[in-house]
Amino acid sequence: MRITVPATSANIGPGFDSVGVALSKYLTIEVLEPADSWFVQHDLGEDIPTDEENLLISTALAVKSDLSPHKLVMKSDIPLARGLGSSSSVIVAGIELANQLGGLNLSDDDKLAVATEIEGHPDNVAPAIFGNLVVASYVDDKVNSIVTDFPDCGFVAFIPNYELKTSDSRGVLPSELPYKEAVAASSIANVAIAALFSGDLKKAGKAIQSDLFHERYRQSLVKEFEAVRAVGVNNGAYATYLSGAGPTVMVLTPHHQAAKIKSDIDALGLDGESFILSVDTQGVHLD
Repeated sequence: MRITVPATSANIGPGFDSVGVALSKYLTIEVLEPADSWFVQHDLGEDIPTDEENLLISTALAVKSDLSPHKLVMKSDIPLARGLGSSSSVIVAGIELANQLGGLNLSDDDKLAVATEIEGHPDNVAPAIFGNLVVASYVDDKVNSIVTDFPDCGFVAFIPNYELKTSDSRGVLPSELPYKEAVAASSIANVAIAALFSGDLKKAGKAIQSDLFHERYRQSLVKEFEAVRAVGVNNGAYATYLSGAGPTVMVLTPHHQAAKIKSDIDALGLDGESFILSVDTQGVHLD
């Protein structure tokens, strides 16, 4: 049995902690033979445990504590701590592992409720479960979500070679916003979501780049942001935004401009790598 979970790009400008899209980088978990104890084979680095301390196993056991141990192989091309939902993908995979080995028959909504409780917010775990674009809320321990298609466009991701932990990225955010500013931020978010749902990427792009909730505080943490955004502007991109908590910088673009934008980003000689990605429409699934 193989479990596959996509990467995710969250926030998308003003959709802070509530909006995410599934993208074409993947975590795969191959479930092998039963074992006396859990063992996760991987090449993701010495800091990633191979036993029950691994987030995959601890998540699965949190869902069902009496699962029989197995040997597992974990592979991922989702870079760690880069704003592409690496930990969320593992949490979703752990829930699916428990679902399959424990015969739990969880619905997608059940999985989302568990994943959000573990993660603390639904913006990454929701698209990792459902695929596509997901708008979700988590208030009073209750999750609501809407899934829809992302408008047809290309995603060009510039992924720096350094990590930016969510805790550090959240540390630069204010504890509160003045009332009028919060209303303005909310109105921008409303327009961004309405435009994405209606397929108007030009209006969506303007709203995405007008975020007042988090990007203006975080952009200074990602020194490559302005250079990548300038490439997008010069090539007619719809928007450039920080993916999740960063440091990945995402450019939304017409498909025919994606290769040129990637080439121009590469020509900057920045410390990182660029990729052309597409929307994943499956979410977590078994192969």
